[in-house]
Amino acid sequence: MLRPKVPTMPQPTSLITPPAVVEPTAVIPHQDNTPAQVTPAPASARPTVQLTPGAVAALIGGGTAVVLVVGAVLVSMLLAVAITGASVAICALVIRSLINSEAKRH
Repeated sequence: MLRPKVPTMPQPTSLITPPAVVEPTAVIPHQDNTPAQVTPAPASARPTVQLTPGAVAALIGGGTAVVLVVGAVLVSMLLAVAITGASVAICALVIRSLINSEAKRH
C-alpha cells in the first residue's frame, strides 16, 4: 500500500574536510620489576556503634511500622483497581443491555 521513499543524500554544498590520518606508533612495555609497597589502612577514628536494648526496640518498632504502612498502601491500591474493574464491567453490561433493548424495539 504505502511505501516510504528513502531519501537520497544531496550533493554537499559546503567545503568538505578530509578525514585526519592517524599513524600507528610503537608501544614499548615498561620493564619495572620492583614490587609495590603495600601499606595497611589506618584504623578508623570513628567509634563503633553500640546498640542498647532501647535502640533495638526502636528499630524493630520502626521497621514494623514501615512494613504495615507499605502493606496498607499496596492493599488499598489493589482494592482501588478491583473496584474500578468491577464498575467498568457493570457499565459495559448496562450499555450492552441498552443497545440490545433498543435493537429489539425497532
